[in-house]
Amino acid sequence: MLDERSKSLLKTLVERYIADGQPVGSRTLSKASGLELSPATIRNVMADLEELGLIASPHTSAGRIPTARGYRLFVDTMLTAKPGSIVGADARPLETSTLQPDQPQRVIASAAHLLSNLSSFVGVVTAPRKPSVFHHIEFLRLGDRRVLVIMVAPDGDVQNRVIFTAKDFSQSELAEASNRLNASYAGLTLEAVRERLKSEVDVLRSEIATLMNAAVQAGTEAMVDEQDRVVISGERNLLTVQDFSNDMGSLRRLFDMFEQKTQLMRLLDVSSRAEGVRIYIGGESQVVPFEELSVVSAPYEVDGQIVGTLGVIGPTRMAYDRMIQIVDITSRMVSQALSGQK
Repeated sequence: MLDERSKSLLKTLVERYIADGQPVGSRTLSKASGLELSPATIRNVMADLEELGLIASPHTSAGRIPTARGYRLFVDTMLTAKPGSIVGADARPLETSTLQPDQPQRVIASAAHLLSNLSSFVGVVTAPRKPSVFHHIEFLRLGDRRVLVIMVAPDGDVQNRVIFTAKDFSQSELAEASNRLNASYAGLTLEAVRERLKSEVDVLRSEIATLMNAAVQAGTEAMVDEQDRVVISGERNLLTVQDFSNDMGSLRRLFDMFEQKTQLMRLLDVSSRAEGVRIYIGGESQVVPFEELSVVSAPYEVDGQIVGTLGVIGPTRMAYDRMIQIVDITSRMVSQALSGQK
């Protein structure tokens, strides 16, 4: 637990560092804090904060910078985001954005672009998940115990997957399996088909049951691959961020993450299970893969159900109060647009 004097000095140090990007010395801290403390007292408090792991001293400077732990304490206990403080030019894109509910992909792309423009960092949005319902399924024999599964969704979307089977099925056997699936299960979600197959496996020939289960598994994976995608906007903004521009290794790793998207999906999946705006700071946990990176995210809804996540990715040295408002407002806009609300 910190006393009020230590909290005040830590808050001032974090705010000065976010604003200036330079390590904060005791003289600057004395002027900015407004506290009538001697330089020696301030140095003692800073030494205590450093011992607690809340601030650190770069080798090239006598000043101090916040650590991930210091940022976390600042965000959790000292940050005051004032509602409605995004005004003027900041608010105009939010007010004039035309997000059409009948064009969900356009809504998602517009939201990512908006987040990037307002934050000057990277905007990310996960596309809404659609129910994995199939309208029609077809099996085609490829030979060598390989089968092509063609699955058509009600909206006409087509997914293809090659599966490997224990036996070499004839095309007539594959047609039988296709007919059974289409006659009995069309219109159901793949999860529902899987559950029904568990109880009905006894009435099906074992090889047909195995083939149908393999097809359902392949269809599920195809749906996941297709829908668990992340829309990213503004990656190039990080090239101008001082915290990254001097470290090509960090930039390369960041761009690899944006390209692969796997780590982003894991992070945003965690975010979707949280209520409201959440802040993830690199270096404090395994959630954010890079120490110099922070993510401000929030889930969005369609008709009251959480269907995706959006957020801003940038350096740990960011104006968190401003990012919280940008993410919160954009989340509500997307929820309203996709739910068809005015």
